[in-house]
Amino acid sequence: MNPVVPVAEETPPTRWRALIFSGKAWLLRAHRWLNDPHGRPAPLPLGPLEPNAPLLAQSCNPLYASTTAAEFALQAGKVQNLRLAAASLHGRVMRAGEIFSFWAHVPRPTGRRGFAPGRELREGCVIPSVGGGLCQLSNALYDAALTAGFEILERHAHSRRLPGSMAAQGRDATIFWNYVDLRFRAPVDCQLDVRLNRHELRVALRAVNRPAGNAASLRKHQQPAVPVLADHPEHGAESCETCGVTSCFRNPAATSLPQGSTTAWLVDAWWPEHHAWMRENRRPGDTLLTPLDRRRWKTGPYHWDSGGFAKVKSAPWFVLRRSFTSRKLASQGAARQRALLRMDEELAQIYAKRIPYTALHVVVSQNLLPFLWQSGALAGRTFDVLMTRLPLTELQRRLDKAALRWPGTETLSDFRADPALLEAESAALAEAQHWVTPHRAIAELAGSRAVLLDWKLPPAKKAAPRKPARKIVFPASTLSRKGAGELREAARELGIPVILAGPLTEGADFWKGITVQPAGDDWLQDADAVVLPAWVENQPRRLLAALAAGVPVICTEACGLAGKAGVTIVREGSAEDIVRALSDFEESHQTPRFAGANLVPTP
Repeated sequence: MNPVVPVAEETPPTRWRALIFSGKAWLLRAHRWLNDPHGRPAPLPLGPLEPNAPLLAQSCNPLYASTTAAEFALQAGKVQNLRLAAASLHGRVMRAGEIFSFWAHVPRPTGRRGFAPGRELREGCVIPSVGGGLCQLSNALYDAALTAGFEILERHAHSRRLPGSMAAQGRDATIFWNYVDLRFRAPVDCQLDVRLNRHELRVALRAVNRPAGNAASLRKHQQPAVPVLADHPEHGAESCETCGVTSCFRNPAATSLPQGSTTAWLVDAWWPEHHAWMRENRRPGDTLLTPLDRRRWKTGPYHWDSGGFAKVKSAPWFVLRRSFTSRKLASQGAARQRALLRMDEELAQIYAKRIPYTALHVVVSQNLLPFLWQSGALAGRTFDVLMTRLPLTELQRRLDKAALRWPGTETLSDFRADPALLEAESAALAEAQHWVTPHRAIAELAGSRAVLLDWKLPPAKKAAPRKPARKIVFPASTLSRKGAGELREAARELGIPVILAGPLTEGADFWKGITVQPAGDDWLQDADAVVLPAWVENQPRRLLAALAAGVPVICTEACGLAGKAGVTIVREGSAEDIVRALSDFEESHQTPRFAGANLVPTP
């Protein structure tokens, strides 16, 4: 039998008392500013984390202290506050003798900065307070600093010690902007590693500028689970979610805290396969973040259906800037790729500020993923990824392989992404719950986490009877990464013409010795086969159009169509496979369309 929950106060707190409390706090802030015993420490510089930097100390504790539905809003708000504060601290470098100050790095918690109502222990109650829950981070920092043997310059214990908590062990450190601070001095060069995963807050102190073999061994103090206030009334600290004193102005009945977890959909380029999956899996309370709301603006390439969402947030001014910038970019080259990445980063930053803190699950377009990961917006959340290309590490590996096959081809090696971006995407993809894609080659990389969708075929046009034309279609720009070089070798050996459904980009004499002609509007009409022996192909829309029209397709596994009827798979880089596939096609149709064609090549 549980004991009776004691009432924290005889009379509920009033707004007048809250105003007095606020006035006292500002007086104490002024006093601190005038009489700071350690001066006002400067913010520590940021630096990239060394992957093999040895741990000096580590402190871990769970993000969610209660599983009850009534506690959800304050729990989610606390995690949002930890997410923002962790992003301010992660990567800070402390030199030996320097002072760390919590409030020198974490800004004042306000709603305008994205902080949410979280759990704060005040006057015997766990109340909703913007920025509430940051003490969990200061507790972990103090615990790690204490374990590592750092000099503690300032630390304040909580006013109430809940049984089983860090306070009960004397390893807690409360903070309150900005006059109740946590400060310590490092005896060695070190760096803060502050992360949130799906379930846990982890704070580590890592040694820097020191060989791993000479580093001090890890000292770790295992924190107990955070006490579940709603399930342990003997702790004596009421929660506004469960105390039942609805006359208090802080009670959720008065503050209208949201109820229940939601999903935020962060989308960019429209794919019909991803759109269909979204419509099947969205829920009424979900939020859609899209560059442009098609229902409102009635224009643009963003065909995401915003119906059925509780909130829709768009970025029309960003769309205008991106459209204007894109028109000025070259069709290929490193400058174009860098500009596209900058625009992806800008959209990711816009979205990061608009994700509801109650969205504990996120579905995100892949081009935004590494930037959201770097910003910390995905910390403490689960997420799925709408895959629109190969992972950057795999994509660049394939381009490197193609460059060995075609040395001297600039378009295969003119751009490589920043290693930090590759690392961020790889880490995020490893943490993702699912990779959602119709691309079979991408799905195979995901293994059991893949959600393999069906490709959406476009409406088939009624085709007129085709005459034997001994013609194949290359449905892309003349790029080596699309397999243009291999197709050129095969066409030269077979003596067949090629219909080009894309611009010439590898030089005017690339197709010298081969009969080529540009494709018309009805580019499939005269095609006996569509051939795309690509090293990289993210979105094979023209191959799908060929299949819908009943035209055979010859392509590599990189095109993502392996296993589909009407598709013949050849190896990347193999002109011999293309010749063999075309010859097999000739035999199966009993029509000598390709072998030994007596045609006049292009001079």
